[in-house]
Amino acid sequence: MKIQKSKYPWQNKIVNHAQIGGIETSVLDNGLGRNVRIAWFNTGSGLRFKLVIDRALDIADAFYNQHSLAWISHSGVSAPRSDAHRSLEWLTTFAGGLLTTCGLTHIGGPETDEFGHRGLHGRISNLPATIESIVQPDPVAGKLNMSLTASVKQSSVFGPNLELRRTISGYLGESTIKIHDEVANRGNSKVPHMMLYHCNFGWPLVDDGSEIIWQGQWSPLRPEDRTLFNEKHDFHRVPAPRDDHRGTGEACAAIDIKPDTNGTCLAGLYNKKLGLAVALKFNKKQLPWLTNWQHWGPGEYVTGLEPGTNPPIGQAQARKNKKLIYLAPGKSKCYDLEISVLTEKKQIDAFIKKAK
Repeated sequence: MKIQKSKYPWQNKIVNHAQIGGIETSVLDNGLGRNVRIAWFNTGSGLRFKLVIDRALDIADAFYNQHSLAWISHSGVSAPRSDAHRSLEWLTTFAGGLLTTCGLTHIGGPETDEFGHRGLHGRISNLPATIESIVQPDPVAGKLNMSLTASVKQSSVFGPNLELRRTISGYLGESTIKIHDEVANRGNSKVPHMMLYHCNFGWPLVDDGSEIIWQGQWSPLRPEDRTLFNEKHDFHRVPAPRDDHRGTGEACAAIDIKPDTNGTCLAGLYNKKLGLAVALKFNKKQLPWLTNWQHWGPGEYVTGLEPGTNPPIGQAQARKNKKLIYLAPGKSKCYDLEISVLTEKKQIDAFIKKAK
C-alpha cells in the first residue's frame, strides 16, 4: 500500500504544538512591569508578538525573525494605572508597542467641558482584561488556528459602563495578526464612544528611507503640524533623526483614507533595504479615519499609523462636528484590524499598488 504524502510536513514528527508555535502565558517579575500578565504568540512563520493581558490585551513587542517591528518607549511595559486618566498622565504608562488601544469614550488631548474632564486618550489601555478562552493550535490534527479572547470593563457607578471583548488570533505558518473587537454598552443610558488603534512602528522597520504608505485626503491635525505635513515636504519618506523633534517635537495628520470598492482600507510601511513590509487592513465603515503620527526624536524614533472612529480631536470637537458616536444601552459596535508582515516581492508590490 502506497502512503499518501501529507500536506503537513510535520506529520508523524511532532506530538506537541509548542515545537512549531502557539501561545504561552507568563507573568513579568521585574521592573515597572512586575506582576503584569502577558501572553506570547508564536506563529511559527517568523512572526511572534507579546500581548499584555493586564493592559487591555494590547500588543507590546513584535518581531519578524530578527527584526523588531514595534517601537518600545523608555519605560516599556508597566503595570496598569486605573487612575492615569487625567491630563497627560497617560504618557507615563505609554509603552508604545505594536498596538495601544485608545478610548473607549475619548481619543485626543486633555479637555474639560460641561460633560466632565477627560485625559489624553482615555482609560482603556490602563485596565486589565479577564481571559475567557485560550485556543491552542493542534497541528497533528490539522488545526492551525490559535486565539486568545478576553474582556475589559471600563465602568463607573452611574456610568458609563462599557465592555471591550477582544479576540486576537493567528495561524501557524502565517504572518498575520487578526484583532476582532466588540464594544458594548452594559449601562442603562447612552454614552459617547470613540476608538483608536495606536499602532507604533520603530527601527529597524522604520529607518532612513522607509516608505510610509497610505492614500487619502489629509490635513494637519494642528497648525504646528504643518512643519512636516505640507505640500513641499515628502512626509511619506522616513527621515533621519531630527533635532527639532527632541522632547515634544512631533507632527500628526488626519487622513480620510481611501477604500477600495469593497470598503477595505490599506496602510503600512515598507523598508526596501530589509525587503520587509507591514500592512494594516481595516474596514472604512468601521474605522473611517487614519492618523499618521511622526516623532523623529533621537532615541525616540517612531511613526504611528492609527485607524480610528475619528481623528484624535477629542470628544468635545467630535460632538461639535456632529461626528460623535453614541451607544444606546445594550448596543454594541464591532471592529476588525489585520496586521500582516510581507516579505515576498510580489506580495509587497501588490500591497503598495493597492495602498497607494
